[in-house]
Amino acid sequence: MFTGIIEELGVVTALEKNQENLNISIKANLASELKIDQSVAHNGVCLTLVDISNGEYTVTAIQETLSKTNLGELKQGDIVNLERGMQLGARLDGHIVQGHVDQTALCTGVVEKNGSWEFTFEYDPVLQNITIEKGSITINGVSLTVVNSGKNSFSVAIIPYTFEHTTFKLIKKGARVNLEFDVIGKYVKRLTELNS
Repeated sequence: MFTGIIEELGVVTALEKNQENLNISIKANLASELKIDQSVAHNGVCLTLVDISNGEYTVTAIQETLSKTNLGELKQGDIVNLERGMQLGARLDGHIVQGHVDQTALCTGVVEKNGSWEFTFEYDPVLQNITIEKGSITINGVSLTVVNSGKNSFSVAIIPYTFEHTTFKLIKKGARVNLEFDVIGKYVKRLTELNS
């Protein structure tokens, strides 16, 4: 369980295919505080640590994960958003994030707005995921509020702090991002489908 509040930006130092899996090595300051078998969200994808040494750690993404996220597009030197699992009893500054990406989206626009940025994204409607105005969405692991909600598109407003301290400063039109839709909204949607 995560909050969508990014702790650090990590750097991809190595990528190694192992059959259909991808071992991803990350250099990060928080590596010294981690342990094997711990979960860390990488661009919003919950992955388990399998190795740690010299300020770097390695996680494994299986084919299922690679097919539903943007992790298969990573290259050595890429920057990723990192968040460790939520601690019980701590403040929930973002929203409830599971680290289970629902699907990806394409950035269709970035507009600078005198001190903030509006990013617009479009996703495939076939999975029937939804956003709502002022509801929560997680983009590459970042907890955000939807400002414009369409049938298969939405926008978010990014403040300077979030822009500088996450991978949003690297997202351009045409970039593919990971989406996790609000878990409470998913349960409500499912319950209404069952009762109709």
